[in-house]
Amino acid sequence: MRTSFHRLALLVLLPLWTGLLPAAEIHLAQGLLAGEVTATSAILQTRLTAVAAPRDGEVPGAAGTGRFEIAATPDFKEARQTPWLQATAAGDFILRAHVDGLSPATTYHYRVVFGSAAAVAKPGDPASFKTLPDPRQAAAVDFILTSCLNYAFFQHGSGGKGGYQGEDRMQGYPALEPALRLDPDFVIIGGDAVYYDHPAATRAKSPAELRRKWHEQYVQPRFVRLFARVPSYWMKDDHDYRRNDSDPTGDYEPSHQLGIDTFREQVPVVKPGDAKAVTYRTHRMGRDLQLWFVEGRDYRSPNQQPDGPEKSVWGREQKAWLQRTLKESDATFKILVSPTPMIGPDDAYKKDNHVNEAGFRHEGEAFFKWLAENGIAPGRFFILCGDRHWKYHSRHASGYEEFSCGALNRENARLGRNPGSGGSTDPEGKVKQLYTDRPPSGGFLRVALTPGDAARQASLELSQHDDLGNVLYRHQAR
Repeated sequence: MRTSFHRLALLVLLPLWTGLLPAAEIHLAQGLLAGEVTATSAILQTRLTAVAAPRDGEVPGAAGTGRFEIAATPDFKEARQTPWLQATAAGDFILRAHVDGLSPATTYHYRVVFGSAAAVAKPGDPASFKTLPDPRQAAAVDFILTSCLNYAFFQHGSGGKGGYQGEDRMQGYPALEPALRLDPDFVIIGGDAVYYDHPAATRAKSPAELRRKWHEQYVQPRFVRLFARVPSYWMKDDHDYRRNDSDPTGDYEPSHQLGIDTFREQVPVVKPGDAKAVTYRTHRMGRDLQLWFVEGRDYRSPNQQPDGPEKSVWGREQKAWLQRTLKESDATFKILVSPTPMIGPDDAYKKDNHVNEAGFRHEGEAFFKWLAENGIAPGRFFILCGDRHWKYHSRHASGYEEFSCGALNRENARLGRNPGSGGSTDPEGKVKQLYTDRPPSGGFLRVALTPGDAARQASLELSQHDDLGNVLYRHQAR
């Protein structure tokens, strides 16, 4: 009789207990992200996962709840807490919160308290980020730009060439190690954060397939460690939007809108719940530096449209915003971060960017003319770009300069086009190229601002680094 009673009690209590069990099954395999940091705010993000490491190449999500805690001390005393958030399949199990009221130039510690329900939630591992300096204050700024993160090429190879062969392959891209050692203030992923169209035979088309590309890329431990200490700014280009050289036209998947929506879902760029927020923006980083991040896919004209005054990468509203805010800025140095090049040279056959003759060159040349007419001088204004799979430092005939960061992983790098080459967009050699990497390498571009004072002018150092962090080239502007 007693045994039957105990069995009955177990059957009654089992649903209550099993409701608590999934707390142990929930993980944070993709770590934490602090994005779009300003002097007083940041967007915090994580994703609840059902596994601690990839399973058959995928990182399935887990339903649950969580809230972020943020404090100015690592012991989390006097921590602020966000409201409880729900991780659901509809949002790919992502938790995201915007926090404001922060102090400039301050290191903050944050973590997520998570579980199957609030009653059983426990804190995860902490991470940290530093807010931007006060726009009125002279301050040093040090950051890294990279792009073209081809997971398929790195892990599996392409075109008869194998992928990365090191024993640390599952840790992720080696270049992230020296990037972290440099302890930058932030990192910019300048486009092609994933490749939906690689491998070509299994190109991602559906929402689930697009999401998987993000999961497999950003579960790699080197990314998890980097983002636990370094905040990030994100931009998209063609491969993390639809496919190579894609524009809003074409009846194929992923659609134009799905490409936009997935990017906004996966990375901390816009405030949660703000459907009208645009992904072009500018951030002032102390007295001497301001960055502009432009959107190159959402508003562009069709690539096949004949070039001319009406053809645009940026669209009318973004272009007006860019010109207005550039004129308003009194920063010592102004930097435009573009997913695609404006000076190059590039491959002559392409029609995708401001360098291409049959692409959007009219808008690009008009922009350089506008800069000169509005007193935004060469040497004080620079362009940083991704997209091209080779590093370079090039100077336009008007004097403006552009730095390409190349591809993060060596397996996605190639030799560039030279000025004066018949296969380039500059067959007459009008562009002066001060550097291009030979042989091709992975790696990143580092930018370090030294503020000015009564004794010296502010200076900007831009350096190209390979996969091991070695400096390949250095340029200094004062």
